[in-house]
Amino acid sequence: MSPQKILVLGPSWLGDMVMAQKLFKAIKNHYPKSELHVASPIWTIPLVSRMPEVDKPIPLPFSHGELNLVKRYQLGKSLRIEGYTQAIILTNSFKSALIPLFANIPKRTGFLGEMRFGLINDRIKKDKSLYRTVDQFLALAPKNKNVKTSLLTCLISKPHEARKFLKGKLKISDKILGIAPGAEYGEAKRWPVEHFAKVAIKAIDKGWKVILLGSANDHDLGRSLDQLTKNKVINLIGKTKLEEVIDVMSICNSFLSNDSGLMHVAASMGIKQVAIFGSSDPKKTPPLSRHAEIMYLSLSCSPCFERSCPLQHTNCLKNIKPEEVIRKVI
Repeated sequence: MSPQKILVLGPSWLGDMVMAQKLFKAIKNHYPKSELHVASPIWTIPLVSRMPEVDKPIPLPFSHGELNLVKRYQLGKSLRIEGYTQAIILTNSFKSALIPLFANIPKRTGFLGEMRFGLINDRIKKDKSLYRTVDQFLALAPKNKNVKTSLLTCLISKPHEARKFLKGKLKISDKILGIAPGAEYGEAKRWPVEHFAKVAIKAIDKGWKVILLGSANDHDLGRSLDQLTKNKVINLIGKTKLEEVIDVMSICNSFLSNDSGLMHVAASMGIKQVAIFGSSDPKKTPPLSRHAEIMYLSLSCSPCFERSCPLQHTNCLKNIKPEEVIRKVI
């Protein structure tokens, strides 16, 4: 019998949330008449709202790492009226499993994680052979019925809104290269800004329009790229909401980024892309798209998963040459 309502407690990272869409698709495939709600951090809601599988996004009013038992109890209690029959908890923390308990959801599915006995009553044993993050999420799909990661996913975008937003800066005939030079995790995941600039300059010389995208945290990277390209790029870094970024990406012909949240957004949208990997592992969090090209040197010190290079050279990034990327991205 199909559950009437399913609540998913989603991840905090933007890229992980994109990969979680595979699970949402699997749920809807298995239970086509179910209603799917996704509770996730406020900053992911614009992304979740663009997922056609999600019937209702629920913003979680907690900062990163915040426990706040009182607030979690109040939120869980307020959700009792929804009458959820199942909760699926994607993260492994103790606090993430509290809301489904407080909401009196009878079936609470997840990996055991930290001190979660009693909180999780539909316990899934984590298969150590499932290295990719997306496969771990899919292991929590209904009955775990050999769900394939090839399930098509997409984000709802509004290209006309992007054109309106960029009015006067683009022509319909323009070839557009999107560049996202940032990576929230740390500098060990960021290709040198000078390398990004060389790609941008070459694209501009070939008649492409280049649009820079990213959060306010990437402001300095955007300013450096402005200077290095003599202000020939369209710099939208820190000037757009996430939903606007999704719309702008939908009109890009090609996309270049580090291993970041926007890399996964591009993959979900099926954009031709090149993804630069440094301290992270493309086997664990690859862009899930047949249109993606991964650049990774697989040095003996990689992947280290550190925010800053322990050896203080970041050769895993520096030694990926712009000329190689140019051939693949434009």
